[in-house]
Amino acid sequence: MKPLSEKRILLTGGGGMVGRNLLNAATGLNIDHPSSKELDLTEAATVADYIRDTKPDLVIHAAGKVGGIQANMADPVAFLDQNLAIGRNLIMGAFNAGVPEFLNLGSTCIYPRAAENPLREEMVLTGELEPTNEGYAIAKIAALRLCQYIRRQRADLQYKTLIPCNLYGPHDNFHPQKSHLLPAIIRKVHDAKLSGETKVEIWGDGTARREFMYAGDLADAILRAAHDMEPLPDLMNTGIGHDHSINDYYQTVADVLGWEGEFTHDLSKPVGMKQKLCATDKADAWGWQASTSLADGIGKTYNFFLENHVS
Repeated sequence: MKPLSEKRILLTGGGGMVGRNLLNAATGLNIDHPSSKELDLTEAATVADYIRDTKPDLVIHAAGKVGGIQANMADPVAFLDQNLAIGRNLIMGAFNAGVPEFLNLGSTCIYPRAAENPLREEMVLTGELEPTNEGYAIAKIAALRLCQYIRRQRADLQYKTLIPCNLYGPHDNFHPQKSHLLPAIIRKVHDAKLSGETKVEIWGDGTARREFMYAGDLADAILRAAHDMEPLPDLMNTGIGHDHSINDYYQTVADVLGWEGEFTHDLSKPVGMKQKLCATDKADAWGWQASTSLADGIGKTYNFFLENHVS
């Protein structure tokens, strides 16, 4: 295989949080990252022609139709159909064109809703999925299975999948109603600090636990894999290996932002699953660990927020 510096790489999802953090970390590499307007990933023939014409050595697949619980429940057809088409078109387009390496990014939603924590790679398809995002999860499972089947038939091809835990970082979405947990907390505490509010409300009792990794750490894992795909397991969780309570996340954000108010709890609000933690045995054996502490990651993310979302 070619050295990473000589590889031509096709990155999908280059405009998203994962893609942007990867591009920021991948200085000097030859990466094509067409936008959705430049390359419609739902069109099989278009994708096949693009891959055949550009001849990438490696495809990094980070694109997809994404959204929160409400969006998934409102339009499950699109979340299944579009993501299924995107994954299939890219993987088969690369396979048919003889692309030797393909790095597919999955999601922890592929794990059964009742699976015991920590979540291990062998638990895929061992139980019922979470109904609220089942369509998205089915599409992600199909993509990772397709990569595994290709490996069974062609062991010389490096078609593999990373399963990131929850992510946060620069280029995240900080919209008060549409953002995920950590950017939402950053926005709420920032607004409280700015307006002089002394209280911030937390949904539920705050004891539910979540695992969040700084997006720059995922970029580091992707680049390490891209450097030498062969030792990478066919399917591998990519997380920090421990979690924090919702209360912990609020307090750490308050500490980093310098807000000294108090938190209240609305026990009537939904809190979701009590825990969602990934096992990191395979990543440990591969020799990789996330390096950014929670406080440092929140600090970097808050600086990005101040520079890009506060006038």
